[in-house]
Amino acid sequence: MDTQPVDIMEAAGVKPTSNRIIVLRALLAAHSPLSLLELESQLRTLDRSSIFRVLTLLQEHEVIHSVEDGRGVTKYELCHGHHHCTPDDMHVHFYCEVCDKVFCFDDVNVPQVDVPDGFKVRSVNYMLKGVCPSCRSKTDTETLNKS
Repeated sequence: MDTQPVDIMEAAGVKPTSNRIIVLRALLAAHSPLSLLELESQLRTLDRSSIFRVLTLLQEHEVIHSVEDGRGVTKYELCHGHHHCTPDDMHVHFYCEVCDKVFCFDDVNVPQVDVPDGFKVRSVNYMLKGVCPSCRSKTDTETLNKS
């Protein structure tokens, strides 16, 4: 059964307006985290400030979380922890230095880090950097063809 944007927002206590539904639907359909610029190019009916306001609201209600993609660009994705983000729900991401794509490793949890008393962790950004399988394959093929 597909999760619907309205159900997700209502569960988080967010009023499901048309702009919020449009942005959340785009994030649900994405196969990787999306930046504000990527969302803006996909959602031509909404301007950047409207999209950013929706992202901020959804993040405040822990429907989505953000990650820095390895180049300083913030990307957003849906929280998978029953639509409520906690550090325990955070997973590892991988940034490909060749194609600039970010991949989610949903099944690889961020390692537990003990912080000193008095500190409360609200988010975690765990980004691995390297070359994805597709780019490695292309590089290997190009190397073989040059031989």
